[in-house]
Amino acid sequence: MKCGGKNWIKPMKKLTALAVKAALGNPGTYQDGDGLFLKVDKRGGASWLLRLQRDGKRHDIGLGSAKLLPLIEARLKAHEIRKAVKIDGRDVLAERKAEAAAKVTFREAARKYHSENAASWKSAIYARQWFAALESYAFPKLGDLPTGQITAADIIEVLSPIWQEIPDTARQIRNRICVVLDYANAKGWRPTEAPSGSGSLKAGRGLPRQVKSRENRKAMPYSALPDFITTLRRKPTFGRLALELLILTGVRSQEVRLATWAEFDLEERFWTIPADHMKRGKAHMVPLSDAALAVLAKANAFRLPDTNVVFPGAAGKPMSDMTLLKVLRDMEVPFHVHGFRSTFTDWAANDDFADAVVDAALAHKTPDAVEAAYRRTTYLGTPGRPGARVRLMDAWGSYCAGGPAEAML
Repeated sequence: MKCGGKNWIKPMKKLTALAVKAALGNPGTYQDGDGLFLKVDKRGGASWLLRLQRDGKRHDIGLGSAKLLPLIEARLKAHEIRKAVKIDGRDVLAERKAEAAAKVTFREAARKYHSENAASWKSAIYARQWFAALESYAFPKLGDLPTGQITAADIIEVLSPIWQEIPDTARQIRNRICVVLDYANAKGWRPTEAPSGSGSLKAGRGLPRQVKSRENRKAMPYSALPDFITTLRRKPTFGRLALELLILTGVRSQEVRLATWAEFDLEERFWTIPADHMKRGKAHMVPLSDAALAVLAKANAFRLPDTNVVFPGAAGKPMSDMTLLKVLRDMEVPFHVHGFRSTFTDWAANDDFADAVVDAALAHKTPDAVEAAYRRTTYLGTPGRPGARVRLMDAWGSYCAGGPAEAML
């Protein structure tokens, strides 16, 4: 064929719309020319791909599903990409990676970080706690945001409601958010590292200085405790039952929130808290008073199927550490959950229980190294002869359940 006195050969394409339709049912690779080809896999997937050379390397760029993108549109997209690369000099692959990275959400990045570092967690319980804390506090506001868009202001919005109420937890959440964002930066999903904990996220800058006075963990006077327990029992919920057991056993918030039914020997009247639930990483046995056993009986009556957690939160998982504090706030009392350990200590001192017995009940570390080396007793006694700790917890349970009460201070 001649055109303008010159020979002009019309380029021949190897595929037609009918050929593409037929190819969709036959796995294989079908060339269309100029680097464009159709790939059909054995599972029925079919994709348009464009093969290009850049810096001496071959790259295949996906254009979309052949079931959704007809042949004529695939050719048009291939033409636009070839023009961008060969004429405009653009790095289309880098642009596509940046677009994909910009879509990685904080929730996805946190899950990937958590999974990749699975072998480094000190225990399975800690690994669950690490992620659960982000689920409770960070995901509601940051979970669906692309990591590259998260600013210091976004993080401050997450932290502000808990910064003074639960300062230790708030600092942990801040650090974990920053770890995930640093990880996202290393993966190329975020252009910068996380805002620094010594910069805009430092107390006194973007966040207020945390109050370090005793007000944060103010303890209820033990004289007010029996009336408080009576009020607490009027509206049984898992949160209120958990708080009551915490008070009656002198344990920390984490230990009661993570408690499972397997930890309790109700017949022998003991609660064995596993080491990975304890602050010091050592298993701890707690004698159960009649009052404590009554709380467990109520929890068992409300027991949910498909969970072994004694005081479950959402979806049968352990409740968050804000749940217990919320019980106190809803009851409009100005005390802190952790303060009940001080309440217990004050009562025990007033009733002349030995400091060593009280420290053992609270799982405190013996401060004197020499004394710690020689003091091996647990003060639990034997089944036939209950030890000092058993008598301590029985007396405390009886007092909480009905001892004399004065007006709450």
